[in-house]
Amino acid sequence: MSTLTQLQVGESVKEIQLEAVSRIDLIKYAGASGDFNPIHTIDEEAKKAGLPGIIAHGMWTMGNLAKLFTPYFEEGFVKDYSIRFKGMVFLNDVITLKATLKEVEEPNLRFQVLALNQNGNEVLKGEVLFTKF
Repeated sequence: MSTLTQLQVGESVKEIQLEAVSRIDLIKYAGASGDFNPIHTIDEEAKKAGLPGIIAHGMWTMGNLAKLFTPYFEEGFVKDYSIRFKGMVFLNDVITLKATLKEVEEPNLRFQVLALNQNGNEVLKGEVLFTKF
């Protein structure tokens, strides 16, 4: 496995494709996070809110982005996270997570991060600041 320290600006970490979003994923996340807004778990409530169906918690998607950096926990840590939600994630969406090295300012590595749905639409975009030990 390569390390983050070997990356050059413009190179990416190995992308991750999540399993299709399931109702049980969102129910579990609601329990873990304490966010029981019914638009995330109950179809009728989502439709009452004007949505075509239940949507994933934005923080569920954001939290999954950390999976891009967990293989490198021995090298450092995520020091800062800045995210912009760009679109909704629905049941059965397949999300691909990406991180590209944008800047190196020792000991910090700044990555552009992205989450795309199966249609290639951005659902989340932002930056992660990874600090090396």
